[in-house]
Amino acid sequence: MTVTGTGTYTPKPGAAPLPRMIAAQAALETKMLLRNGEQLLLTVVIPTLLLVLFSTVDIVDTGAGEAVDFLAPGILALAVMSTAFTGQAIATGFERRYGVLKRLASSPLPRWGLMTAKTLSVLVTEILQVILLTVIAFALGWSPRGNPVAVALLLVLGTAAFSGLGLLMAGTLKAEATLAAANLVFLLLLVGGGVVVPLDKFPSGAQDVLGLLPIAALSDGLRDVLQHGAGMPWGDLGILAVWAVVGLAAAGKFFRWE
Repeated sequence: MTVTGTGTYTPKPGAAPLPRMIAAQAALETKMLLRNGEQLLLTVVIPTLLLVLFSTVDIVDTGAGEAVDFLAPGILALAVMSTAFTGQAIATGFERRYGVLKRLASSPLPRWGLMTAKTLSVLVTEILQVILLTVIAFALGWSPRGNPVAVALLLVLGTAAFSGLGLLMAGTLKAEATLAAANLVFLLLLVGGGVVVPLDKFPSGAQDVLGLLPIAALSDGLRDVLQHGAGMPWGDLGILAVWAVVGLAAAGKFFRWE
């Protein structure tokens, strides 16, 4: 508001600065995600249970060395997929169905700002996931190694790839179809994406195809760095970059707000 010469106040309408609007929307998105029981099941409970179960019970042959050294990178990749793809697809799909996105799109916050806020919310949630899973993995005897910069690049590109695919699904399918498809893809990639079952356990022909999936590239890249101490995994980074570009471009083109 502004003060006139007579000492009265007159309104000064206008939107808040764009960074403040994005930050406020990102904080709201994060609170809503963390309060959602189904999302917490996907993002926290399932990865944690899988890490503890397969690290302590000899169910899957993970090769030489401690099981947790193989499993922890894959579970980190699963956490990224559960938040950036499955959780975001389901939440955004139902927001679209109930008209939330349509109303938000008519607010002073531009559409790209809304998507930026959703991405920031995903990143905040993933940071919390990584901290929690890392603490649990250390308690189970995990001994990571490698370049943290490579790990950060893999996680960022993996987030971009899965976010694009999640938004594409949420923006093109009905909410119920998104719910079913996102959960089905989550289960299929959990089994066939190299998360808990090594890809070399599959037939050679299937390995070539599965290795091109974003979850396989992310889990294998993290495993090469954190378990084997490899340098920059350019091949896996390249696969994730292609998925990120294609997914985000397709989501931007085909996403329907109503």
